[in-house]
Amino acid sequence: MTQKINVQKTQNPKPKPDEKNLGFGRYFTDHMFIMDYDPEKGWHDPRIVPYGPLTLEPSTMVFHYGQAIFEGLKAYKSADGRIFLFRPDMNMKRINLSNDRMSIPPIDDKFAVEATKALVSIDRDWIPSEPGTSLYIRPFIISTDPFLGVRPSYTYKFIIILSPSGAYYPSGINPVKIMVENEYVRAVRGGTGFAKTAANYAASLKAQEIAAEQGYVQVLWLDGIERKYIEEVGSMNVFFKIGDEIVTPSLDGSILPGITRDSSIQLLKKWGYKVIERKISVQELYDAHAKGKLAEAFGTGTAAVISPIGELNWDGKIITVNDGKIGEVSARLYDAITGIQDGTVKDEFGWITVVE
Repeated sequence: MTQKINVQKTQNPKPKPDEKNLGFGRYFTDHMFIMDYDPEKGWHDPRIVPYGPLTLEPSTMVFHYGQAIFEGLKAYKSADGRIFLFRPDMNMKRINLSNDRMSIPPIDDKFAVEATKALVSIDRDWIPSEPGTSLYIRPFIISTDPFLGVRPSYTYKFIIILSPSGAYYPSGINPVKIMVENEYVRAVRGGTGFAKTAANYAASLKAQEIAAEQGYVQVLWLDGIERKYIEEVGSMNVFFKIGDEIVTPSLDGSILPGITRDSSIQLLKKWGYKVIERKISVQELYDAHAKGKLAEAFGTGTAAVISPIGELNWDGKIITVNDGKIGEVSARLYDAITGIQDGTVKDEFGWITVVE
């Protein structure tokens, strides 16, 4: 049976930020959702409360062993004022994939969607309406036992926070520069690469820092065994248009099963493109470029939606893709997905959930 969500509204609403200068993930709304877990009660006490600090003991297990998972999705305001979520059911199902890998008790994914809708509805005035903006939604679960032994926690918190945000990359939809990572490894099959867990992102920071120092916005990861097969960018899955095929790395256990990735594949197939999910080496990619067959490269993800890749640097060998311009496929996908998200393009897939 669906639990009742208790609501405590803030007495001190915060001023809204300038919608033209939001950046990404810098501002947070007036409220947050919290639900607790313990072995006796299960998931219980769902509530919406004023956004504020958490009180946790220094011995709380998440600080020491990183037992934490998260998700990312967005709310959009249509021209007529309606509020949409894009495939929230997929995010909440993926939470349970991550939960299982990290030994966290599963949540009721349908209730989690309802909790998200309730929180977004309360903070609906925070949804920006400037072009390219949205309300970013961050659900996450942390282990909360005050204990230093190495084992899964017995207690947890499921929290949802909201952040009005602009483009993830400062360049927006303009092509980005990507560094192919040769030294560090993000994930291997049998590890946690397919889960959206905090540890994966912590492991990626060093390489991303080095890439940023050289003027690159993200890292393209190679497989952790042979160091030659393309996996994903730090915040995106990747696609390459080679000849008349669109190739994306197959999901073999070390790559996040992206929701925007899945949406892009469905759209591309509907439009008649030949989409291939398989292993692709960075050498094959460079060979295709040398033969003039690499027409486009782009990333897909909730934060950036579609991000064209204009330059790749692999061990000092730099190639420019599509003259550093947005490609036809990238632009079409971006327009279609963002159009479905804001209600300007008909949703033929049933991807939109309306927030009342």
